[in-house]
Amino acid sequence: MRKLHLAAVALAAALLAGCGSAAPEPVGRAQTAPPAADATYNDTDVTFLQMMIAHHGQTLEILKLAHTRGTSEQVALLTGAIEATQTTELEVMKGWLASWGEAATGGHASHAAHASHAAGGALPITAADEMASLRKASTAQFQTVFLNVLIGHQHSAIEMARQETGGGVNPQAKELAQRIDRSRTEQIKQLLAMVAS
Repeated sequence: MRKLHLAAVALAAALLAGCGSAAPEPVGRAQTAPPAADATYNDTDVTFLQMMIAHHGQTLEILKLAHTRGTSEQVALLTGAIEATQTTELEVMKGWLASWGEAATGGHASHAAHASHAAGGALPITAADEMASLRKASTAQFQTVFLNVLIGHQHSAIEMARQETGGGVNPQAKELAQRIDRSRTEQIKQLLAMVAS
């Protein structure tokens, strides 16, 4: 188990590598204060961070199900790295919003989610029926259902990240969005390969 945890930390570090000054420290290293975000920001930056915080929270909920239900060692390694990466990203995003005097939830995020729903667009979190299917999946079905739910979930993160890079103004938030786009795209490739195998 210790070996698997260390491997997950190493994979998390690889996912975060080369990401510039805004990269948070992966779990397993000495934690430092989150990098400060510039004071310049707009509604797109705030909405992105608020919605991504909600998205990360649900990611951790999905991963927790995998811990309790059991998966292959390969899947457990990747999900451990995702958990380490997103836990640190979550703290950084909350710190940036606090430094701007903005709430970590509600406000911009609720408005944007409502607007998306009203327009027929996809909400940035996995739907309740998909989560229910994941919880109810048999032992034999669980890993396949889990991988497919996580693929869709991470695709939503990419869509939100691209909205931020297109409309945000805060350099740290935009850098984070670019990093999320790259890392989740790579994760989806790995997850698809696991489904295929």
